[in-house]
Amino acid sequence: MLEYALKGRPKYWIWILCLLVIIAIGFYYWVLEHKLGTGVVCGLHKDLTWGFHIGQLAFFVGAAASAVMIVLPYYLHNCKEFGRLTVLAEFFAVGMVVVSMLSVFVIMGQPQRVFNVLLYPTPHSIIFYDLIVLSTYLFLNLLCGWTVLHAEYKETKYPSWLKPFIYWAILWGPSIHMVTAFLIQGLPGRGFWLTAIMAPRFLASAFSAGPALLLVLALLLKKLTGFDIGKKAVDTLSKIITYAFIINLLFICFELFTAFYSGIPEHTEPFIYLFSGLQGHSEWVGFAWASVILALIGLTLLVIPQTRKNETTLVLACIAVVLSVWIDKGLLLMIGGFTPNPQGVVVPYKPTFGEVMIGVAVWAIGFLIVTILWKIAVSVYQSKNLVVKMKGN
Repeated sequence: MLEYALKGRPKYWIWILCLLVIIAIGFYYWVLEHKLGTGVVCGLHKDLTWGFHIGQLAFFVGAAASAVMIVLPYYLHNCKEFGRLTVLAEFFAVGMVVVSMLSVFVIMGQPQRVFNVLLYPTPHSIIFYDLIVLSTYLFLNLLCGWTVLHAEYKETKYPSWLKPFIYWAILWGPSIHMVTAFLIQGLPGRGFWLTAIMAPRFLASAFSAGPALLLVLALLLKKLTGFDIGKKAVDTLSKIITYAFIINLLFICFELFTAFYSGIPEHTEPFIYLFSGLQGHSEWVGFAWASVILALIGLTLLVIPQTRKNETTLVLACIAVVLSVWIDKGLLLMIGGFTPNPQGVVVPYKPTFGEVMIGVAVWAIGFLIVTILWKIAVSVYQSKNLVVKMKGN
């Protein structure tokens, strides 16, 4: 099946070339960062040591975990409408896990030390478990997706030995995002993060933004290649996105109530800084309110049946949901957790151009993987349909 990745129209190769160029630019800045240090190339400082890249970890881990919302109904509840989408979702998860892992790798001062996590395991460290769950989830989705696709290619049923791995992947999916939440929610001195609802909130945002991104890509795939996941799959997935996003917004409201009703400065000041500014600093106010506005737009378009069932407005709703959650988790979550610092002083942070380009290059690597895997999957399905059609004639 690998030969399908080497065949494609000019648009396919232009897209691949664009991704490779972005990766090359990001690699240049990463080498520069490795030589000069993150404090020079990136906007990080002693008061904010987790910035843009760790924010991308939080967002894309959720995108990877969201594949469970397609795989679980298909394999456990015989949801046939997800038949053509399941393999795409598993391959999508593979690319998103790679983005998550690389987001941590690129910010390490000496990246070779990542192997120390394996050589000298520390079971009391959350990052140790984060590496385990991410690596395992990457393996499971690649194994399950490729084996099922190969069975489709051979026009047979997938082997029975794969079932335990499928169930394992279903159970494992939420764990990768819960462990990421545990990584930050138990840190003392960070009132913005010190909440027991962080893990449930992570899951709710993941199960809305992840499927929304997957659905946008699937509809784009339909426009470019004619590969249609089916109207029933789109309708069912859009309802999942709607319910999960409502729960996510409720969790955010719970956080706001707890912070401001208690009146504890360590909990209220990060929100005040992000939404109205604090101590003369208001760098992220526009982003914070943009996230709110996008959330309201996405929610409105999703809860109204007519706009949810219209493909154009559904795509707009999904894009609004993805951008809203990305701003919230990919940017504001890290910034709010570190600002103000434990002494109550606001030390502003802004990602540099080089820092952003490294992050964009990491995205490009993930989407390059998704592109190649989806190209193989779509080619297999289309060739299978062609064979069936020829037999029917």
